[in-house]
Amino acid sequence: MPREFTRAERVSDAVQQELAVLIRDGVRDPRVGMVSVTDVDVSRDLAYAKIHVTFLGERTQEEIDEAMGALNGASGYLRKLLASSIKLRITPKLTFLFDESGRRGQHLSALIDYAMSKQQGSDQDENDQPVDAEGH
Repeated sequence: MPREFTRAERVSDAVQQELAVLIRDGVRDPRVGMVSVTDVDVSRDLAYAKIHVTFLGERTQEEIDEAMGALNGASGYLRKLLASSIKLRITPKLTFLFDESGRRGQHLSALIDYAMSKQQGSDQDENDQPVDAEGH
């Protein structure tokens, strides 16, 4: 039997899709730039939503902090836009959080690539060693 989704999960998905469009089209602050909404956690009573976002392109921690401040500053405006586009009895209060998982994934991938290149380098060094008459 298929899993039933709770109302909070359905609202979370709808809010995620709608906010991605609203941020792209409605937020004109240059500090924000290109944003990807990675996850939305809506409380069971639908009154609060934690919006997890990540930014496209390389940014310093200071730029990320400024962009997060701009997004949280625009949360009331985005909530108003969200209320007009999604018909809910209560529109959740929006809190934006930076999602580190993308950065962490890139860092781990780079570490794995580095380790693999080191291992291949050491394998080649072992193969380059001269072999004596007995095969050692």
